[in-house]
Amino acid sequence: MIRLSRSLFLLFVTSCIAFPLSAQAADENLHPQSGDFVMHDFRFSDGASLPEVRIHYSTLGTLQRDASGKATNAVLLLHGTTGTGNAYLTPLMQRELFAPGAPLDVQRYFIVMPDGLGRGGSTKPSDGLHARFPRYGYTDVIEAHHRMLVEGLKIDHLRLVLGTSMGGMHTWMWGERYPQMADALMPIASQPVPMAGRNWLWRQMITSAIRHDPDWRDGDYTVNPTQWTRVMPVFTLMTGNPARMHAAAPDRAAASRLYDTLVEQAKKNDANDVLYWFESSWDYDPPSQLAKIHAPLFAVNFADDLINATDLELMQQLIKNVPKGRYVEMPESAHSYGHQTLAHPEVWKPYLIELLKSSEIHN
Repeated sequence: MIRLSRSLFLLFVTSCIAFPLSAQAADENLHPQSGDFVMHDFRFSDGASLPEVRIHYSTLGTLQRDASGKATNAVLLLHGTTGTGNAYLTPLMQRELFAPGAPLDVQRYFIVMPDGLGRGGSTKPSDGLHARFPRYGYTDVIEAHHRMLVEGLKIDHLRLVLGTSMGGMHTWMWGERYPQMADALMPIASQPVPMAGRNWLWRQMITSAIRHDPDWRDGDYTVNPTQWTRVMPVFTLMTGNPARMHAAAPDRAAASRLYDTLVEQAKKNDANDVLYWFESSWDYDPPSQLAKIHAPLFAVNFADDLINATDLELMQQLIKNVPKGRYVEMPESAHSYGHQTLAHPEVWKPYLIELLKSSEIHN
């Protein structure tokens, strides 16, 4: 029997967890720049407000403008629920997307990769407010990103909005909320439907485990609770490919080690931050607004993705409501990783290339 080396085992673990702390360092050749945009008296969609909200972001490339000052080459990349903008700075992402001749070659495009509200270097519950932090939703995350672009970076137009997982969900909302701002939209590993069924059940397992952790103390803990982390491997069960998972843990002992490693990884995240991550989808309800999406849109999903189960046949119907929409369902193969295929642009970038070309014709 062939067993994975320890390095390959750990690679599987980190790719399945996809937490901010596991993001690999950026390729030094591309020199990403980082910044922070601070908004004062930020009002949330539920009426709450904070005197100051910070959005952290990284960029690659140089912003270009036309004679009127309009941005012409800006690309917004949006990350998943458990990630940050650094998800796009792994060596694989950089090689496949940003290198010379790649679809988003940084010699041609200006790439903006923000951390979502509640995550990474952006304002979040663990900064001090804990469970007293406003109950933000996806609408608030998008509003903060929009203000960061328009007010902070002075970007009034986007060549492309591309998002994976939660970022894909945000991409649907971007198309509805700002229909004239982007030339093209590419939501990956997502569906424009509210949380329900299995997709909400497994998330409830995580949020309920946090709320019922005896050390959570209604969010006012001084020591980060950890009992809830024993449930967190459900995230890997939902986002991983079973064949890849079996290869990483081919016997009982290896599977037990994998479980223990996933639990230890989860302990490095603040419980309140995680709670807010998974509950912030409360206002996600895009189906009735799909007809507002103006730009060409390619929705790419994976047949072995349990989070966005293709056998529900929702996308086949909903995409008909997007005037210039196209749905791509990629079959399971030796090169698919379940939901985590989103972290493998070598698999889905042909559709990105096609979208960029077709939206150029459109313009």
